[in-house]
Amino acid sequence: MSATGLVAIGASWGGLRALETVLGALPEDFAAPVVIAQHRQADATDGTLVRLLDARCALTVCEAEDKQELDPGLVLVAPPDYHLLVEPGAVALSVDPPLNYSRPAIDVLFGSVAHAYGERAVGVVLTGANADGALGLAQIAGRGGTAIVQDPETAERREMPEAALWATPEARVLELTQIAPALTGLAGTREESAR
Repeated sequence: MSATGLVAIGASWGGLRALETVLGALPEDFAAPVVIAQHRQADATDGTLVRLLDARCALTVCEAEDKQELDPGLVLVAPPDYHLLVEPGAVALSVDPPLNYSRPAIDVLFGSVAHAYGERAVGVVLTGANADGALGLAQIAGRGGTAIVQDPETAERREMPEAALWATPEARVLELTQIAPALTGLAGTREESAR
């Protein structure tokens, strides 16, 4: 079994390109589930984000459903206007008030990931124009998980990575193209996990 139980990714402004780059470079037998909070409009219900990511990715990408199980290599994206939370082995959706003016909020997702997975969690903060995700990434790191931040120099908007680094200065800072290899190194593949 992989030492990494779950990968959580947060993105905002410029997130589509960043997510395509990261997810597109993960192997099809990636051993950990992936959950994503990407800021988007509440009425963005046409499924475009999930379709675009699924087309660029060897893994299965879908919009998260309440109580859906977390399977290795499955990528679950928070639906528009819902917070995505993680329980051990499954996800939950919430219509609690927006946080950081966002629903889904990255801090909500990351906080639940830290609680549910502790040192087996990996949190990744990508490009974005506000501070959402900074506190949640600090929670993941504080419970022994791994914190990764996109190098602000390579981000379309650097505010979110910079805020994450201020809150979690020990985070690994990686260029966008380095993130998928790092995640694969942490989580491994299902073939490796079976050995």
